[in-house]
Amino acid sequence: MKKLTISAAAKQAGVGVETIRYYQRTGLIPEPAKPVSGYRSYTRLHIQQILFIQRAKMLGFSLAEIKTLLSLDEGDCDQTKRLAATKLDDVKRKIKDLSAIANTLEALISACEGDSTDTSCPIIEAISQGE
Repeated sequence: MKKLTISAAAKQAGVGVETIRYYQRTGLIPEPAKPVSGYRSYTRLHIQQILFIQRAKMLGFSLAEIKTLLSLDEGDCDQTKRLAATKLDDVKRKIKDLSAIANTLEALISACEGDSTDTSCPIIEAISQGE
């Protein structure tokens, strides 16, 4: 198994060196032992774990949730499914909230399409009044 320096591992995983160090500090990935000769060696397994973390982040999982997923590995599909279902519910709620924000902004923008030189801006007014 080929051993890599932290910078080579970071490059292969498409992250920064500090990202790897952060993942190690937070317990997301194990820190390789430091040999007497100096540099820690990273393996393909480290790269796979970092890529897993990056893909899970893209799916909206928090680092705490990712830590749980990593601890489950492939051993507990039911718990993994529950975590994913909870994340899906959260994503759907956020989509609903964002849709409501988009509708409000559209209404504000359409209220502001006229020339408002002699009145205040309806958008600023609505935000100021908490509408």
